[in-house]
Amino acid sequence: QVQLVESGGGSVQAGGSLRLSCVASGNLSGRCMGWFRQAPGKKREGVAHMQIGGRYTNYADSVKGRFTISQDNAKNTATLQMNSLKPEDTAIYYCAAGPYGGICGYNYWGQGTQVTVSS
Repeated sequence: QVQLVESGGGSVQAGGSLRLSCVASGNLSGRCMGWFRQAPGKKREGVAHMQIGGRYTNYADSVKGRFTISQDNAKNTATLQMNSLKPEDTAIYYCAAGPYGGICGYNYWGQGTQVTVSS
C-alpha cells in the first residue's frame, strides 16, 4: 500500500508561482507519479506525469511551458513547479502514483491540495 501526502497549495495572484510537493510512503522507482486537478463543476484532468527514475514525462497542453514536474534523488517525492499561474489553474490538485507500462497508470491517490489563482 502506498500513501501519498501533498503540500504546498495556497492562494496567489495571476502571474505568480506555487510549488506543490507529494511525498510517497515508499520507494516508487520505476513507477509513475503524476498530478491531476479538478475544478468545481469540471472533470478531473491530468496535468503532468513522469516515470520515477526514467525519462518519461508528459504534460497537458494547457500547462506546457508553465509547469514542471520533477523528482528528488530518493525517488519518493514528486514536485510540481507552477509558474505564470492563471485563474483557470484554480482547482484541487491531486498527487497520484501507479504502474508504468509505456504510459502512466494510477491506483494510489493523495487527499488533494487547493490552489487558488486570483485575477
